Amino acid sequence: MSTFFYMLLAFVVGVLVGWFLWGRLRGELDSLRGELDRTRSERDRLRADTNRLSGELDASGRDRADLERKLREAPSAPAKAGASKAAAPAPAALTSAPAAAKSSAAKSASTKPAAARKPAAAKTAAAPKPAAKAAAPKASATPKKAAPAPKKAAAPKAAADKADDLRRLIGIGPVNEKLLKGQGVTTYAQIAAWTEADVKRIEDVLNFDGRIAREKWIEQAKLLAAGDEAEFARRFPTAGTASNS
Repeated sequence: MSTFFYMLLAFVVGVLVGWFLWGRLRGELDSLRGELDRTRSERDRLRADTNRLSGELDASGRDRADLERKLREAPSAPAKAGASKAAAPAPAALTSAPAAAKSSAAKSASTKPAAARKPAAAKTAAAPKPAAKAAAPKASATPKKAAPAPKKAAAPKAAADKADDLRRLIGIGPVNEKLLKGQGVTTYAQIAAWTEADVKRIEDVLNFDGRIAREKWIEQAKLLAAGDEAEFARRFPTAGTASNS
């Protein structure tokens, strides 16, 4: 009787241990399946990002080709326009030369009899000289007002020199840099000062979903804005390379 009892007890204990081990193994298997599903979803998302970035790269390449073509065509058009403008006054100058010669000859012929007959005509002819002298200061005064114009033209250059190279940040390529500049973002300090609302607004414009936090744009921008190049190179070694974006 005691032998049967011990055998029954051993069987029950074996069943309980087997059930416990099977439960643990089943839990591990379920967790591994969950990890596999998450890995697959991450892979699909990365593929979608790769396809989208490839499309953006192709679009930027086409835009660059169009800009280069326009730049090649732009100098020829002003040159032709300048040549046509320079060629237009030539006939007028050629036709006005004989007329001026005739008028000067007529004036010289008319002034000689007048000087012989009426000495007072010489005094009246000398009177317009002060008017010519008075007109000279007016002509010289106009360049003084036009002189400050170059100062205004120099302002955009100073503003353009303050923009940072946003493509040093991991995740910012030529297309994303163009979109950020369209939103007025041109410096590391601006990105470093982003709030959650700013991140949400930029992600809506760039069609991102959590990528700014995942790629740590704000942390990268803080290091670059502070000028800590050594720490930036240590924490983000792939920045500025071909795999940057």
